[in-house]
Amino acid sequence: MSQQDWMLMHRVAAGDEEAVGELYDRFGPLIYKVAWQFHPSHAEAEDAVQEIFVRLWKTADRFDPRRAKLVTWVMLIARRHLIDRLRRSSVRPSLIPLEGEPPPSGPDPDPGAPAQTTEFNTRIRKRLDELPELQRTVIERAYLQGYTLREISEQLEAPLGTIKSALSRGLARLRERAASDRAI
Repeated sequence: MSQQDWMLMHRVAAGDEEAVGELYDRFGPLIYKVAWQFHPSHAEAEDAVQEIFVRLWKTADRFDPRRAKLVTWVMLIARRHLIDRLRRSSVRPSLIPLEGEPPPSGPDPDPGAPAQTTEFNTRIRKRLDELPELQRTVIERAYLQGYTLREISEQLEAPLGTIKSALSRGLARLRERAASDRAI
């Protein structure tokens, strides 16, 4: 248990601006990276970061260092907020269609998007397609569509433990393949 983390969050809860600054300095860049994955526009990611820090300030008194490390708690709040934000705006990222599939409905892809992004998305889609169906479905719904694991469990009518295992195994496979890609 980190007494320093508890004191920091106690100060944040009391409205200490210096403590909020410390919290931002410590976690701002990490939260921005995650927000950018959900909202790949600089302005939207920055808005999300600001909203997350407001939420952290409002819930700072709930932090319990006996239950989780501060970084874990902060990232849990951030992830939940980002998923809520996606749901509120009814924005669901479109998946890259495979050859022969009809194009996704919705706005046209950004013609000004860097070629690197398109290439990266194509590689990710290829790696996802190599996964067993359950693992692929769970990863797509959790990370690309913003569903919680409980919601996925209900949608697929599968035990929550099975969904958690599928996510864990699928992510491990993706990490292994990414590491082997870098080794080449």
